[in-house]
Amino acid sequence: MFFKKREPVSHIAVFLGNPGREYENTRHNAGFLAAGFCEKAAGVKINRLKFGSLTATAQIGGRTVFLQKPQTYMNLSGGAVWQPMSFYKIPLSNVIVITDDTSLPAGKLRIRPRGSSGGHNGLRDIIAKCGGEGFPRIRIGVGSPPHEDYDIASWVLAKFTGEDETLVLAAAERAVRAIETILTHGVDRAMSDYNG
Repeated sequence: MFFKKREPVSHIAVFLGNPGREYENTRHNAGFLAAGFCEKAAGVKINRLKFGSLTATAQIGGRTVFLQKPQTYMNLSGGAVWQPMSFYKIPLSNVIVITDDTSLPAGKLRIRPRGSSGGHNGLRDIIAKCGGEGFPRIRIGVGSPPHEDYDIASWVLAKFTGEDETLVLAAAERAVRAIETILTHGVDRAMSDYNG
């Protein structure tokens, strides 16, 4: 019997969120929503516990991609991401992070090849622990609080309602297509196709 040699992992796709039922379908878990669509598209289950994360390996755009949902809570995502980077010897530029963004209207995507945390604690921890800002990120707009005095933590940890839920779910599904575009055609093409 012949076995096809599996190509080594070349990229990591990190879906940010908080573990636990109380955080399901909250704005801060938009990355986890995208992970669900990625499971369907890639025909895998992101359910193997490894590196403090739920994980899977999938073929996307002709690449072998390590899929990761850190279970460390958002603020400590960096340590979980650094572990597979070190294990698979993946450069930071090959780590794609999918996360929520309160500065974008619900349902909008913003893809960038690198950049600051923009005040996002998960991105901040990845930048601090994984070697800098040089990784592509796909931000899923979840909308901003209704007024400036609104507590941002309460906003991102609240569940979606009404049209926002529909818009964010659609954006999370588009984010998965954007991952494939990044892998096959590069970040610039993904920015052209999906930013808006």
